[in-house]
Amino acid sequence: MIKPRERNVIRQRVHTRIREKMSGTAERPRLNVYRSLNHIYTQLIDDLNGVTIAAASSMTKKGEEAVYGGNIEAAKLVGKLIAERGIEKGVKKVVFDRGGYLYHGRVKALAEAAREAGLDF
Repeated sequence: MIKPRERNVIRQRVHTRIREKMSGTAERPRLNVYRSLNHIYTQLIDDLNGVTIAAASSMTKKGEEAVYGGNIEAAKLVGKLIAERGIEKGVKKVVFDRGGYLYHGRVKALAEAAREAGLDF
């Protein structure tokens, strides 16, 4: 059985290999995903200028109702939210960066929700 620490090292290696081949631009930013045990985070990143265009996560802000962020329902909400924020900034097409995670479960749910909300990738 692979220990959690070793699994993260493998994921980081895969992510580095993916990032060597992929880059986001102002016209087509990179949709980056980070998944922790309790939350899921995503950003639209313009790598050429080193700028984050939009971000969304399952973390609750002060005054919002607390929702557990480590499940598929939260990932769907974050996918819809990042798509809305991206479209507000004039972004329709993105490059999907799964962050070294398997395209399964929360990552897949986030991607499908973002597609349904209007992002093209």
